[in-house]
Amino acid sequence: MFINITDSKEAANKGSSSGLVHYLEKENRIYNKDEPEYWFNGLHVRIDPYVAMRTIDNNIAKLGKDDAKFFLLNISPSQKEIAFLKEQYGEDGAKAQMKGFAVRVMDAYAQNFKRDGINSHEDLIWFGKLENYRYYTHNDPEVKQGIKKRGDYKEGEQMHVQVIVSRKDATNKIKLSPMNTSRGKNEDHSKKMGQFDRVAFKQCGETLFDELFEFDRQLKDTMAYANVQKNGSLAERVQMETQNQKEEAAYLSTVLNEDRSDMELSAGIHPYYTTIDQSFDDFISPIHIDIKDDVDDEAIHGRNRHRKRQARTNTR
Repeated sequence: MFINITDSKEAANKGSSSGLVHYLEKENRIYNKDEPEYWFNGLHVRIDPYVAMRTIDNNIAKLGKDDAKFFLLNISPSQKEIAFLKEQYGEDGAKAQMKGFAVRVMDAYAQNFKRDGINSHEDLIWFGKLENYRYYTHNDPEVKQGIKKRGDYKEGEQMHVQVIVSRKDATNKIKLSPMNTSRGKNEDHSKKMGQFDRVAFKQCGETLFDELFEFDRQLKDTMAYANVQKNGSLAERVQMETQNQKEEAAYLSTVLNEDRSDMELSAGIHPYYTTIDQSFDDFISPIHIDIKDDVDDEAIHGRNRHRKRQARTNTR
């Protein structure tokens, strides 16, 4: 599970949200002309794009020209997680579950500010949009190496949710910025401005997914593992890899034991051959061979052949 908060560079979030809303409508323009993919939040599931844009743009009280007006969140499950959802709920069911999961993520987003009165998604102004595809950009290694072109589809399962969330809360009075990391040294200031722990927020997405869907996540698929591999010391990477190997061995042992129990048969039945109750001798009649009879028979036939050769010689 990957959750990212995009700052102003990509989101262009100091003005109207119209450009971003228009961009996120791209799949509707290309694929879903008859049945568009609507925007949603925790209260409604069929929200038109102009409603999302107008609501975000009108919730900017006391924000300056250079202040961020909104932020873009990207909620991207891994291909394993998407495949798991589709296996459990089907194609359409997986999409519905992803939207419900996004609501829970926005609950965690609100709670991460640790502000009085900001407790759930209902205290925020936000709109989510489910997308089914991703595209290669100029930053992708495949594009730089000439393997893919910018704009080409990315392979595999790519379902994800994009969320536009207002800088101001639902009352249009409280400023909330996930870019504010102030905490610890000045607690009063942090409470006033709304501290936000981005690492903890990203981690909560993984935890929420596992708890909601009972997803059995392996250590190698966790954010903690990826973080250690990228930023950890050599000793930390070795320790993490050792732990991963132990867990993989334990998991493999469990799977093998389950397979072995599935192969167990009823008592008295051998797993590799069929039990025969009768004696093998009961199926074969005894055969008696007299070697002497064969010898005498050969002697008789031998004399007969000798007489026939003599008879042919006399006729010549």
